Parts: sequence; structure tokens; C-alpha cells
Amino acid sequence: MLRAEDFFDLKDNPFASLFEDCEFVWDALKKIKGYIEENLEGNVAAARRGEACLQKTLVLHEGEFLDGGFKIDTSGKKPRVTLEGRLLEGASILYAGASLMDDRIRIGRCVVVEPGALIKGPTWIEDDTEVRQGAYIRGDVLVGKDCVVGHTTEMKSSIMLGGSKAGHFAYIGDSILGKVNLGAGTKIANLKFAGLPIVIHVDGIKYKTGLKKFGAILGDDVETGCNSVTTPGTLLGRGALLYPNTTARGYYPSRKKIRVKPTGDFT
Repeated sequence: MLRAEDFFDLKDNPFASLFEDCEFVWDALKKIKGYIEENLEGNVAAARRGEACLQKTLVLHEGEFLDGGFKIDTSGKKPRVTLEGRLLEGASILYAGASLMDDRIRIGRCVVVEPGALIKGPTWIEDDTEVRQGAYIRGDVLVGKDCVVGHTTEMKSSIMLGGSKAGHFAYIGDSILGKVNLGAGTKIANLKFAGLPIVIHVDGIKYKTGLKKFGAILGDDVETGCNSVTTPGTLLGRGALLYPNTTARGYYPSRKKIRVKPTGDFT
């Protein structure tokens, strides 16, 4: 009920090995730092050229950075990069004005990093992902395939497993997100006022996580409404719906609808 496979489909997921030997899904949060240090191969050193902020738009193709001669077509759903009329399959685009704060960053194929995005390492970004203008990735972050780290969205010590969308004004700290969609302004709180370790209550049983910073576990197909909040240590099962302007706390099973009654009570 509280293992990774209860929340996520990890088949063929590039980060699946992170969850091996985890008794509970949140145990993976304790392993992020070591996992990245062991597996991350940064590939942005040539792009940075000793400076954090990119001065020119660069294209990453087949392990090489191009700083000119290409054309970027943004008329379709995904940008297309051509060089002398030839389509560069799998090319990633790092726009001028994006900031890569150190070399411990890996960029996959067909990734777009927009101007004004700031990425600290260690960070691993998989294929077909967008890091939009104003995004702030603070390190110890794994971003899977086909994700969106959106405008003024902040991430730290967290995992997006793939198909995870946080398009606007979100905070994601010490959390694991499956294939989810976060409404604008979703905030995932990760620290209690008193700074005490997070304890999770499920069916009358107390689970001591051993974590002082623990945001949320959002299972596959979870959706959150605009300006929703999760308190530290919240778990939303697959397909749960967190309604707008609602605060969730504790454990919710799959397909649960979480909303505030007119009286202010939770259902």
C-alpha cells in the first residue's frame, strides 16, 4: 500500500533503480543525493564556458554543442532544429539567458531550457522536457521524460518520474511526482513549523519516516487544482483529485476527491 509500485508505473523508467530496496516509497528521498552522485554524467561543461549565464543560444546534438548556423522552428508543438536544411533529430535547445550554475547537470534529447531558467547541480533532465522561463531548479533533482518545469516553478531535492507537469507558479520540495498535472500555484510544503520529523498516519498505524523535510508523494494521474496546498508528508494515491484552494494533509487512497465543504471541513 505504501511502496513505490502502489503509486507509480516504474516499467522502463530511467530512475526505477532508485526505488530498489525501499521499504516505503518515501525512502527514495533519502537516496537521491547518493543516486545522482553515482549515476550522473554531466554534459554541459562545454556550454558554460566558465560562465553561468549563457550568452548565446546553443543547440546540443549528438553530444556536441553548436553555437551558430542552425535554425529553430517554433511553429509546431515541439521546436525543430535544422542545420543547412537538415533536421537535427533529438537536438536540445539552451536559449541565451538561461543559467547553468555548475557542470553537474545532464541534459537529455529534445530538451528546451528557456531564457531566465536557472539550474543548479546536481540535476538530471531526461528527454522531451521543458524548463520554462523563470524556473528555478536548486539541485538534487531528477526530471524524467516529457516533463514541464514551468514559469516560476521551484524544485529542490525532488523527482519527476515522467509525464509530470508543473506549468505555473509551483513549489516542489523533497517530493516524488508521478505522471501528474499541477494546477497553477500548487504548493508542496516540506517542513513543519517546529522542524520535527514527519510521521505519517495510515489506518491507525504511525509510520516514522525519519525525514525532517518531506513534501509529498503524488501518484500517477493525480491532478491538483489552482492554489492547492499539500502539508508535509502528504500522500495522494493514483488518480486522486485535489480541488482548487484546498489543503491536503495525510494519506489519501487512489481516486480520492479532496475538497473543502462550505463549512470548511474536509471530505
